Amino acid sequence: MNRPELRPLTSIRGLFAWAVVLYHIRLACLGWLPLPVIHVLAKGYLAVDVFFLLSGFVIWLNYGERLQGRRAAADFLVRRVARIWPLHAAMLLFALALAALLVVTGRPAWNFPFAELPLHVALVQNWGFTHKLSWNDPAWSISCEWAGYLLLPIAALAVPARRPPTAALASAALVPLLVLFAILHATGNPTLGADIPRFGLLRCLTEFACGTMVCALWKRWRGDARAGIGCAIAGVAALAAWAFGAPETIAFPFASATLLLALALGAERSRHPLSGRAIHWLGEISYATYLSHFLLFFAVKLVLVKDEHDAAPWVIGFYLLLVLAASAVLYHGVERPAQKWLLKRWKSHTVRPEPVEGQAASAAPAARTSTSLSANG
Repeated sequence: MNRPELRPLTSIRGLFAWAVVLYHIRLACLGWLPLPVIHVLAKGYLAVDVFFLLSGFVIWLNYGERLQGRRAAADFLVRRVARIWPLHAAMLLFALALAALLVVTGRPAWNFPFAELPLHVALVQNWGFTHKLSWNDPAWSISCEWAGYLLLPIAALAVPARRPPTAALASAALVPLLVLFAILHATGNPTLGADIPRFGLLRCLTEFACGTMVCALWKRWRGDARAGIGCAIAGVAALAAWAFGAPETIAFPFASATLLLALALGAERSRHPLSGRAIHWLGEISYATYLSHFLLFFAVKLVLVKDEHDAAPWVIGFYLLLVLAASAVLYHGVERPAQKWLLKRWKSHTVRPEPVEGQAASAAPAARTSTSLSANG
């Protein structure tokens, strides 16, 4: 099967990872950044919804047609562990060092509850076992994606043998988003970022499921320019409706899904503006950006910031450069080598050679075509 690298999908993962970075530092800039800019950055949490959709898309693109059977499921899960866990473990070690520093200097380590650490190591911390984010806060989405990976081989068994009509598939893609909206609305939550320990898993699984069906639609409409234009119009209309008061919990996921499909349908054209080497590289290292930025900012604040709501512009500039440098080092020095080593070990215990993983983009930053991220697919 031809699995081209849809470079623009990798690139947007990088852009949305940086939206999360800016979201987490916005309050430290209150002393000098204009309030309208602060308000825009405050919506950066919605980048995670794009990651979940993108992760579902890329995972289905790479694995959807070869998930039948225990062997295929095992291959899939090992490859996902190799993709997301080593860097997660590295950041937990960094968090442990920060927690130890706080303890030995007599400062409170409230964000590092040691009793919950095993949940984080096992990537199940956001499965309803905790009441607040802790250790490396952004890793909650990786925890939820891990649940999605575990469920996907089971869900793949429910895929009908006969190809459903396109209209039925498009309608089915809306169902998870409607479920998400209905539950958040019924519980009085008007935003997608509400109560992450309680609703984060639901948010991930529904949007991940939608992303898989968006990928199925892409396979049917690949090369159809009219379909791409129609999806783009639908997505822009949904964003406009959101701006004029439509509920965020349905308007934004729908807009993201349709615009993602529009982008994917046009991703293979030559000289795409999102296919450049620099922006594509930002997408490649985006999982490292996503997982490292929160703890790096915690460390920077410990050393350089006295008022957490008024960090000097030079401190913010230094921090942003630090995140970029750390992302590159972690990607090339930890993430990729560990992934290759684990897959080599897995292959050495298998009889037949592994299929080459497709090249697209993902999650979580966590799900780059050979990724997540989502980011984090």
